[in-house]
Amino acid sequence: MSADLQWMIIRKNNSFLIKRNGLWLSKEPNNLKGRHSFRFNGLIHKKTVGIEPCKDGKGIVFVTRKTKKGRHPSATFNRVDMKKDPRRTLTAIRKTLSKTRYRRDLKMAAMRKASAVIRSQRPLVKKAGRKKKE
Repeated sequence: MSADLQWMIIRKNNSFLIKRNGLWLSKEPNNLKGRHSFRFNGLIHKKTVGIEPCKDGKGIVFVTRKTKKGRHPSATFNRVDMKKDPRRTLTAIRKTLSKTRYRRDLKMAAMRKASAVIRSQRPLVKKAGRKKKE
């Protein structure tokens, strides 16, 4: 079934849709921005991109959909753990999406989501301040 036809079926109602304050948001897997739109939808396209935090809290998981194993849910997604430093992780994502022509339109959204996840995993650094006089 084509992506356009699937979008026409699920665009008004689906289990991942959130309608709040005039916004239509979506919680489906592999939706990089959380927007309810055709471009960012992770259910209907043959090629999707997803960024998730690792289970141990260090690094990210880069998720892509395999185009051939569509009827086997356990083998549908290709998951790659990226636990090196942030610069190498973001470079690998950039090269994968642009040089291999795998969803070039989602490159910046994937980069922003990956950097936000990596930034959230950094430990908090307390600023040195003046001590109070007693």
